[in-house]
Amino acid sequence: MPHPAPPAGTEPAPVIAIEGDLSGGLLLLCDHASNRLPARYGDLGLDRAQFERHIAYDIGAETVTRTMAAILKAPALMTTFSRLLIDPNRGCRDPTLVMRISDGAIVPGNAAIGTAEVEERTARFWQPYRDRIDATLDAMLATGRPPAVVSIHSFTPSMKGVRRPWHVGLLWDDDPRLALPLAKGLADQPSLQPAAERIGDNEPYDGALPGDTIDIHATRRGLANVLIEVRQDLIGDDASASNWGVRLAQVLAPVLRRPDIGSIRYHPSRAGRPGRRLADLDAAP
Repeated sequence: MPHPAPPAGTEPAPVIAIEGDLSGGLLLLCDHASNRLPARYGDLGLDRAQFERHIAYDIGAETVTRTMAAILKAPALMTTFSRLLIDPNRGCRDPTLVMRISDGAIVPGNAAIGTAEVEERTARFWQPYRDRIDATLDAMLATGRPPAVVSIHSFTPSMKGVRRPWHVGLLWDDDPRLALPLAKGLADQPSLQPAAERIGDNEPYDGALPGDTIDIHATRRGLANVLIEVRQDLIGDDASASNWGVRLAQVLAPVLRRPDIGSIRYHPSRAGRPGRRLADLDAAP
């Protein structure tokens, strides 16, 4: 589901905002929605085929996000530029903010990038997205109902030759308010059985990532949050991605009505420390 290039000489705004109910208790984010580059950057020296891969964007994530936003009447924010330009989910000092090599592909336009160019891309693309998240959250908090923050991503079926069996992963730091009930709701679905094999608990990545969008905009504000990863071969076309959007919205809707979701509770990040497992929390008295 690649995005068409904009007309020559134009540069789209770095953020697409989907309008929704600011008092509805949910903000959706899609950090890696697009595989497009602004015209001034050309193709960064890459073959076009590289832009169809996960290194350029999260395949299917935009359609999943749009579907969930429509069903849940939730505001959503999505980037309009490829993560190959700059990664809006990374902290501004993260060494992977601008990737010089991504999953075996050398990015010529990034290989010799200097500090000034990184700062330029940060100011033009990364910062406007982060600022829009803050402004939207401020507006939502002003309604009197703290929103949950849900970030939608997708992951490759294998990485570096290692198969990833999960159909969906729930990434969380130290706040289990969304991840735990979502895991239970997804586990009730026959197509996701056995749940231990098909629902990833901080898989395929750990949710404690300092400086990422969830950390900065949700964890540090005390907002309930989760990052949802869907395997890309399950959402590789619009119909499949829409189906997953419906599924996730249906599971998420009752969770959002829980009183603890709409409250501010601070959980210090466990970045650099071992995390708890959802199964252990579920078994706790």
